[in-house]
Amino acid sequence: MGDRLDLACGSVHLEDVSASWGKAKSELSKKDILALIDKRAIQFLNLRFVAGDGRLKSFGFTTADRHHLDRVLSTGERVDGSSLFRSIDAGSSDLYVVPRYRTACLNPFAPIPTLDLLCSFFTDKGEPLPNDPGYLCRKAQNSLYRATGYQMEALGELEYYAVGPAGEAYTPSAQRGYGESSPFARYESLRQIAMVILGNMGYSIKYGHSEVGQFIHGSKEWVQQEIEFNLSPLEESAEALVMARWVLRMVAQRMGCFVTFSPKVLAGHAGSGMHVHTRLVKDGRSVVEDDAGLTEVAHKLVAGFLELAPALTAFGNPIPLSYLRLVPNHEAPVYVCWGSRNRSALVRIPLGWRNVGDMAALANPNDPEAHTPSVQNQTIEFRSPDGAADAYLLHAGLAIAARHGLEMQGALALSERLHVHSNIFKDPDTSIRDRLPKLPAGCAQSARCLLEQRAVFEKDGVFTAGALDSVAARLSAFAEEDAHLRAGDEQAVHEAIGKYLHCA
Repeated sequence: MGDRLDLACGSVHLEDVSASWGKAKSELSKKDILALIDKRAIQFLNLRFVAGDGRLKSFGFTTADRHHLDRVLSTGERVDGSSLFRSIDAGSSDLYVVPRYRTACLNPFAPIPTLDLLCSFFTDKGEPLPNDPGYLCRKAQNSLYRATGYQMEALGELEYYAVGPAGEAYTPSAQRGYGESSPFARYESLRQIAMVILGNMGYSIKYGHSEVGQFIHGSKEWVQQEIEFNLSPLEESAEALVMARWVLRMVAQRMGCFVTFSPKVLAGHAGSGMHVHTRLVKDGRSVVEDDAGLTEVAHKLVAGFLELAPALTAFGNPIPLSYLRLVPNHEAPVYVCWGSRNRSALVRIPLGWRNVGDMAALANPNDPEAHTPSVQNQTIEFRSPDGAADAYLLHAGLAIAARHGLEMQGALALSERLHVHSNIFKDPDTSIRDRLPKLPAGCAQSARCLLEQRAVFEKDGVFTAGALDSVAARLSAFAEEDAHLRAGDEQAVHEAIGKYLHCA
């Protein structure tokens, strides 16, 4: 299966999967899948799917029986829905999983040639399962488009810690890891290999780098890193995050270490977020900025995010440990507000490349062709989610918030009222903090916020009542654990860190 990288605990295949198709992945057909299986002598097929816990599952098939293979690609397979979704009763639990051909990719970790495809869920009547995470994304996107004429694009920033035996040289400086490189930042190769694999699987990556968190605790060295994707359609952005968590774990396992996406791994050290950048487009062009800067549409989008932010924590911050990250002075939001280039705010307008002058020419004075174009690529960043987030539900929720902001009365006034100009954690004017709403302080409070605003999420049938009730029930069950963590119970914090080390 192409170039192979031999690591401590196994090999990884580093080939350009996308080149095998000769066409855009969005155009793939069953015929293309079968032709590749023959051409590449694929011996195994994995149908993969993400269910209620947000984690990647799989059913495996051999490819020797061509008739059976054709049937699987056409009809999918039965699965036990009650083991995958809390809201499905065991008394009537069968579901179908049917592959989405555009998601096909060669498995870089399998010992034999293997093809993987992501699947959609269908009911016993052959209809899309209303609570299928991917289908929720599509419903939210369609609802936004019908109501406004806009579609949402998104990209995730996936932060994580790589953890392994402490090294003897080049020991890390705590809380000083941002942008650090080898040899001072270990596991750079882990990130690089994962980025190459994800790119070859068809996911567009912006860049990767070391993050702030870096420390030795006991016999282990903890090194925080980040991979950021490029903008893509809503469902594909969620898929990229799901697949990235899987790829990173698999590469780490082969390197003799592990990765964790837990929102908090040690008190006093940086937690791991999963910020999501968004923009709205019409006919392929962004509508969140123009020559004058942020548009009225952008301000309404921000207002929608702010209005629904407490409820969105139900999808983006789904475990008790999530709320140990959402504390002051750690570049994680606490207050519901927004600002330009402001990392203390919940919604941030990051630096763009519009009207920045000719930086390339200044940096390269000997190159007469060096030129920096003015690019309209502004995004709106939502900063509260963490690595435990359910990527599909979160993306669906953001599209709902966008629709809500564009439709709600007083959106522009809300945007103006909740705008901040400074680091709100350090501003001596405490009245700024006093006037701002706060995010929930725990899972049970997050559940209450979701149920209070449920009508917005149920509009157009995007979320079903059962889906919201199931999410709220799971969060409410954490009420006692929330209380112990808020009280600063050191034993409870220690147990929670171990319990959620491999969340999502």
